[in-house]
Amino acid sequence: MLAGKKILICISGSIAAYKIPLLVRQLVKAGAEVKVIMTPASEDFVSRLTLSTLSRNPVLTDLFDEESWANHVMLGRWADMMVIAPLSCNTLAKMATGLCDNLLMAVYLSATCPVMVAPAMDEDMWHHPTTNQNLDQIRSHGCQILDVGYGELASGLTGPGRMAEPEEIFQALEQYFSQSAQLKGKKALVTAGPTYEAIDPVRFIGNHSSGKMGYALAEELASRGAEVTLVSGPTGMKTKSPNIRLIQVTSAAQMFQSCKDQPYDIAVMAAAVADYTPVEVAGQKIKKSGETLELKLKKTEDILAMLGRSKKNGQLLVGFALETQNESENARKKLQEKNADLVVLNSLNDEGAGFGHDTNKVTLFYKDGKQQELALQSKSSVAKAIVNAIIDLKS
Repeated sequence: MLAGKKILICISGSIAAYKIPLLVRQLVKAGAEVKVIMTPASEDFVSRLTLSTLSRNPVLTDLFDEESWANHVMLGRWADMMVIAPLSCNTLAKMATGLCDNLLMAVYLSATCPVMVAPAMDEDMWHHPTTNQNLDQIRSHGCQILDVGYGELASGLTGPGRMAEPEEIFQALEQYFSQSAQLKGKKALVTAGPTYEAIDPVRFIGNHSSGKMGYALAEELASRGAEVTLVSGPTGMKTKSPNIRLIQVTSAAQMFQSCKDQPYDIAVMAAAVADYTPVEVAGQKIKKSGETLELKLKKTEDILAMLGRSKKNGQLLVGFALETQNESENARKKLQEKNADLVVLNSLNDEGAGFGHDTNKVTLFYKDGKQQELALQSKSSVAKAIVNAIIDLKS
């Protein structure tokens, strides 16, 4: 699984650095091409000679020396995966704030490849609120964070903070590259965010959707190897994966047209599309006059129903249902009426779920009557579970 993969190992200043030669040796034996970057602080813990010998490549430590310049942009584009191990508390803080004072940080900030980190620090540092905030920050940037181990620490204390063992990092890399090929060659269509239905040039009918769930699903599908088309309403969010083609729209009609002729193997309709839109849009701003204003609305085109009617063998269709009452009944009704293969139920009655939150709590409804409840968790974790369900249905 790792044969031919390009792995960039980045070592920061922690005593756990002494374990990295074992990881480098395992990767090279597995057929990976390995390059190593060290921070100046890490040189106190592990030998450049050892790492260059095992990796069969020169070890890089500086942006430039008297004879050469390390092209940090190309290093971040060369790699299939950047692994920062050990990740010290200091380097973590730099990653979270964008401080760029060494080669490792220059490569990190310009990298287009995925980034995996293995933290290593003492127990009190690990539990400090600032560390937790910094971890959340780099997680939001798309970094994959490996769990720390529990055991004896350099301080002599026993507790959490040990870097994942080389074997665990190796296994995490194997798992990542195995997953990244699960949907290779498949086309995925995802919708995200709200739609805005114009009343006049200034005002619109809309909703509170942030688009976070749809974007998380697009990123997760892309990370599994799918070629993703993301049709997004107004969100202000940006995509991270180069495997995502973003189409930005405003109205339900524009979203319908953008989805209508898109080829797909998997379609996930996560957008909160307006059910109604004004019959007429005023050409000029409507001035305030009188005590009331009446708007005449008409139904918008149903994107999920349209895709369900035209669905071909081999295509898989996922819908979302946001409900405030009779949740399960309405979700099952949508599953049947829209010819979907899976419906994801959001309830606004669940605290921490739905619009605007970084977390979500959903229930998956299947055509065979099965349902699967997912506990409150980050939207990226929910996206992983939904994509796992999609892969199970496709297999």
